Amino acid sequence: MASTETSQSWNRAQVLRLVNITEPRLKGWERQQFVDPKTDYGFRDLIALRTLESLRSKKVSTQTIQRLLVVLRSKLRRVKDPLSAVKIFLEDKKLRAEIEGQKMEALSGQLFFDFEVAEVKRLVTFPKDDGKVAAKRQEQAQLAESEFWFQNGLDVEHKAGPITEAIAAYEKAIALNPNAAAAMVNLGTILFHQRKWSKAETQYRGAVTADPEYALAQFNLGNLFDERGDRTKAEEHYLKALKINPQYGDAHYNLALLYQGEGATMKAISHWRTYLKLDPQSDWSKVARRELDKLKRTMVSSGPQFKVHSVGGRD
Repeated sequence: MASTETSQSWNRAQVLRLVNITEPRLKGWERQQFVDPKTDYGFRDLIALRTLESLRSKKVSTQTIQRLLVVLRSKLRRVKDPLSAVKIFLEDKKLRAEIEGQKMEALSGQLFFDFEVAEVKRLVTFPKDDGKVAAKRQEQAQLAESEFWFQNGLDVEHKAGPITEAIAAYEKAIALNPNAAAAMVNLGTILFHQRKWSKAETQYRGAVTADPEYALAQFNLGNLFDERGDRTKAEEHYLKALKINPQYGDAHYNLALLYQGEGATMKAISHWRTYLKLDPQSDWSKVARRELDKLKRTMVSSGPQFKVHSVGGRD
């Protein structure tokens, strides 16, 4: 799928907002020659700035970043901007660099120590071929851009920014990667809270299609149908979430409430007990313990004639 976003550009003010940095910080990076001064920025520039901000947030010192760039620029001479071309991250408290799926010690003078010269050249150059490599690079670029917009949506939500910006970010992530299940779930949840049930369901089902083992997507479908009063389907999706992850505490909690509301006392008790094993100390566990005690008292007072009703859902 061809990207419609990779040629997009942003001005300086937009970049500051997207990457969540200040003008003085950006100017400081320019003075330190981490990035070139610009007034117009492309997607690769955003990746480089986000990489720098990620390193800064993890308290990587300026001196370490300077050393990192010296090493990368000396080893990757054919790569114009290693901050955007190479994935840089902390692993076991050490800086790592990754290119084409190969991890390396980012600060080592022997960055490509384990690779033959020919392999290094293959990793850092762009060979002519029958189009397969170019297509693969395009795909990887789109996936990287999709991840960028997904993280941008998370940042907006985390900082309680305009919800329209979060929606736009998640939509861009999905447009670039139709299998971006996490973006679909997050967008679906925004739509859920806006009570746009059909649109939310579309996103949740898209996430399930993209990742059939995504327990959260099944759980959210359960919540959606529960909210819409479809108790049978709510139960179905909560159970699917538990089939994927039997230790999913929230699914046990919601199923307990669902069964309790329908009078399926034994099933409710089973899920309350499982939930309390998984979460014995939170505020939610206090509610679970109270409801479990209530059901136990009901069973005692009912005596031997106690009858468990059929399963349905909660109001």
